[in-house]
Amino acid sequence: MGFFSWIILGLIAGALAKWLMPGKDGGGWLMTMVLGIAGAFVGGYLGTLLGLASQVDGINLPSLITATVGALVVLLIYNKLIK
Repeated sequence: MGFFSWIILGLIAGALAKWLMPGKDGGGWLMTMVLGIAGAFVGGYLGTLLGLASQVDGINLPSLITATVGALVVLLIYNKLIK
């Protein structure tokens, strides 16, 4: 999957992660989107590591789910470190 696709997917995943994990975040929506991009890369890496690489190959539902889970993990870690 291309680098720019992961950025776009990460922005969407960051918004979904913020929606699924509402509350007081240190950086607001902008930081959540940046964390979403990082989460998309983390989710893609973990998906590849777990053998889900065939499903993470473009902007589609399985990739979006993988990126959102990665964004939730990164957002959760970020919130634990900030608070």
